[in-house]
Amino acid sequence: MPVKRKIRSGSFKAKVAIAALREQETLAQLSSRFTVHSTQINVWKRQLLDGAESLFSPAGRPRKEAKGESDEASVDELYEQIGRLKMELEWLKKKVGGTD
Repeated sequence: MPVKRKIRSGSFKAKVAIAALREQETLAQLSSRFTVHSTQINVWKRQLLDGAESLFSPAGRPRKEAKGESDEASVDELYEQIGRLKMELEWLKKKVGGTD
């Protein structure tokens, strides 16, 4: 019979990863205490370390290097779509108006 995977919450993963970062216990001790495989603890620890930078970056503000060409391309694409929709609307108005 296959073993069902346990779904762990983000707070549990963070607690385990922080405990691993503290290095007060070995991986084997943490593994038995939290009933999680040691490889999984290492994965969560790595994710915590890799994602720590985003915790201190200003939220909601795009970086200066992220702006630029992508914004201009999306604006151009939106103007093109507006033009297409206006042409379709005019065409539909002529079609509906001409059948009376």
